[in-house]
This record gives sequence, structure tokens and C-alpha cells, in this order.
Amino acid sequence: FMTGMPEGEAPVAEESGAVSADPAAAMALSSKQDLWGGEIQLSRRADGHFYANPTIGGQQLDVMVDTGASFVALTGDDARAAGLDWNEADLQPVARGASGVVEGVPVMIDRIELGGTEMRDIEGAIVPEGLPVTLLGQSYLRRFERVEIDGDSMILSRD
Repeated sequence: FMTGMPEGEAPVAEESGAVSADPAAAMALSSKQDLWGGEIQLSRRADGHFYANPTIGGQQLDVMVDTGASFVALTGDDARAAGLDWNEADLQPVARGASGVVEGVPVMIDRIELGGTEMRDIEGAIVPEGLPVTLLGQSYLRRFERVEIDGDSMILSRD
């Protein structure tokens, strides 16, 4: 379901909206603005993972791209920021992680926008406990024609 993030490491967002390992690092997101095509390029952070700043529910979030996650998994805080709410009674097994069964609330995410590319109706889950960062998983990534890692860059392309 999910790739573990090293304990104690947290994403760092710059005020510009770009994601980097530290303030001196280069911008992590660049894109050719085209709603149904173009290319989104993400830079690897110092922790070895790729991060992005998609807009979900009108809120720009700092998320880790996880090719091993089956779907978009939102932390409780990010879900609330994106206007998604849940009740503890709605928790159910949604996946199996390294530490066992992962409980969450299945949701359909209306819209995710990243780098000028908009995707609608994306399968996800709110995972209110145990998830240190929101994961952008396969329910989102499989909508691209190409997901490629070239050195320290991840390229997402619809054409």
C-alpha cells in the first residue's frame, strides 16, 4: 500500500509552493501548462522520495508521490484542509501496509490539479492515524500515459 517515510523526516514546503529538501534547493515542480497534455517534472528530495504540491479540494497540499500505493491516501489533517470530513465510525480496512492492516475511510476525490493538469473522480482514502504525509498513489498516477524516473527527476506525462 504505501512506502514508508523515514521516521522524523517531514516534508518542507517553500512559500513559493515549490517543494524542496531545504530552502536552498531548486524548485521541485515545473510544468508545461496544458490541461490535457504537457509534462510535469518533479525533483527528488534529499530523503530520496519525490514530492508534489497538488490542489485537492481547493487546498494546495504537500504530498509524497508513491508508485507503490494503490490509491491516494490522505492524512486526516490534509483531508480536513481539502474539505473532506469523516466519522470515526466510518473507519474500515482499506489496505495492508508494512505494519499490518491500514484503517481508513474510502472517498472519491472530485478533482486533483497539478502543474496545469486536472484529473477528476480519483479513488482515495482518508487515513487519520499513522500516515505522516499524504500519498499520491496509483489511482492518480495511472491516468498518465508515462510515469518515468530519470536520475533525480520524475516525469509525469499525458502524451
